[in-house]
Amino acid sequence: MSNVTVINHPLIAHKLTLMRREETSTAKFRSLLKEISLLLAYEVTRDLPLKLEEIKTPLGVMEAPVLAPEKKMVVISIMRAGQGILDGMLELIPSARVGHIGLYRDPRTLIPIEYYLKVPHDVEERDMFIVDPMLATGNTAVAAISRLKELNPTSIKFVCLLAAPEGLEHVQEEHPDIPIYTTAIDECLDEHGYILPGLGDAGDRLFGTK
Repeated sequence: MSNVTVINHPLIAHKLTLMRREETSTAKFRSLLKEISLLLAYEVTRDLPLKLEEIKTPLGVMEAPVLAPEKKMVVISIMRAGQGILDGMLELIPSARVGHIGLYRDPRTLIPIEYYLKVPHDVEERDMFIVDPMLATGNTAVAAISRLKELNPTSIKFVCLLAAPEGLEHVQEEHPDIPIYTTAIDECLDEHGYILPGLGDAGDRLFGTK
């Protein structure tokens, strides 16, 4: 699929397998998601621009690369499961601002309903990473991207842990300009809109709820 990047890395594959296991505890699931999110952040920020700055090392002076100061970032967590990826990404890019968008799926129609939105005041000056562990039907992702596009950020990337082919197709149909980053594309969705084989409900496993 165009504009979809599957991040293949042995550490990610191993940790994702541990997350999929039914017997994995809430604490371990949370820890693994944070660890994978660090690696996701590493990949999705690969194209950040650098500039040279003169520094002094213990042995001399050199021109060394640093992040361009004008490059500002914001991570938008789709509540509530997005918090698991947010925490990991902030470990790597602590200077990023944080926003939240609250969306829940109607259990019958699977249509997302917005109930909360809070973002930094200067979001139009920032590169935006929208994070949510699961890209299933794509309805929530499409709604979040559509809403956040209204705020005119500098750029948008969508970052998830797992994706279903149906969700990827839906997002690409509605927002072909948005790059999607994921660690795996699973087989399909079940009749309830869950990813198969998947790992269950990411929010419930992350927070220990049912």
